[in-house]
Amino acid sequence: MDTNGVKTYGIGELMAMARERAVVVVRGIPDEALTEPTPCAEYDVKALVNHLYQVIVQFQRLAAKEASEFGDSIPDRVAEDAEWREGLAREADRLVAAWSAPGAEEGRTGGMDMPARLVGSMALLDLTVHVWDLARATGQDHPGADEPVVAELTGAVDTLAPTARKMGVFGEPVPEPAGASLFERLLARTGRDPHWG
Repeated sequence: MDTNGVKTYGIGELMAMARERAVVVVRGIPDEALTEPTPCAEYDVKALVNHLYQVIVQFQRLAAKEASEFGDSIPDRVAEDAEWREGLAREADRLVAAWSAPGAEEGRTGGMDMPARLVGSMALLDLTVHVWDLARATGQDHPGADEPVVAELTGAVDTLAPTARKMGVFGEPVPEPAGASLFERLLARTGRDPHWG
């Protein structure tokens, strides 16, 4: 708790919330949907699953202040492992554990030497927004996000957006729909149409 009586969450706690929603969506991806387009124009469903898998694995290393390996080639976990859905769920458990470990949020980490909590928020963003992408692309119910997760990500996107747009990680913000939820506003600020379909 902070001094105002408002609960402050560790990044590992927030990842645990996001993981619960993510695993349901990943388990719900049918094989026949793997070639479908996603709101991330450069990825089909299979490529986005592989990207998310890579993020989940490499950000475990960043939690431990180890060097990550984000090369140009992403391992094709979907092709390599028929049980890739359960593999991703297990790695998501490890991600939560890594960022829940004492000291994970302290100091700096990663090749860009960023504050560790902000780096953790980047993984949380992928675990939240890419799961929305996958749900949309595969016709699943919109998984949303817990309020504390959205609050954390809103601050992270404010910090990351200028650099992320220059690097092509975020698209230009899209107009927010009338009556948009906080989560839909977050999606719009990362360049996604909350009504994509």
